Amino acid sequence: MTEKENKFDSEEKNEELEENQATSETEEKSDSEVAELKQKFEELEDQNLRLQAEIQNMSRRNKKEREAAVRYRSQDLGKEMLPVLDNLERALDTEVTDEAGESLKQGLEMVLESFYRALNSAGIEEIEAEGEPFDPNFHEAYAQVPAEDGQESGHVAQVYEKGYKLHDRVLRAAKVTVTE
Repeated sequence: MTEKENKFDSEEKNEELEENQATSETEEKSDSEVAELKQKFEELEDQNLRLQAEIQNMSRRNKKEREAAVRYRSQDLGKEMLPVLDNLERALDTEVTDEAGESLKQGLEMVLESFYRALNSAGIEEIEAEGEPFDPNFHEAYAQVPAEDGQESGHVAQVYEKGYKLHDRVLRAAKVTVTE
């Protein structure tokens, strides 16, 4: 081989080496870019899943709140109407001696009965208290009295003011005396 041919071969080999190095560097860059893109994709996919879960949780909470709002919509009205109910019951407790008073009392009884029906249809009911074991969730103790014959300790002896609940929520606790 001549010097020219050697030089030409060596230039060809150098060019091939440079091309191989360039290809190798491009492949390395390409591999690192692919790995970087995969990692970014996984992060975005994880973020997407978390956001979907958060949206589902918000939807469930919102549904529960709407259901509670519907279930307890008459709570404020019920609280406002309980004193009216108490006054009607007190009016019925008065003694009447004449026929006009008896007619008025019958009218009040009819009003009271329709009032009870309206409250029941709204889900408001009286809390049973007298003779029941004292429960601070439903009863408010005003005083303690000694237990009489046949009474158990820790039971409601007398009810001063009736208690009412709306489904499972207490609108007003029953005001009672408790045996000791």
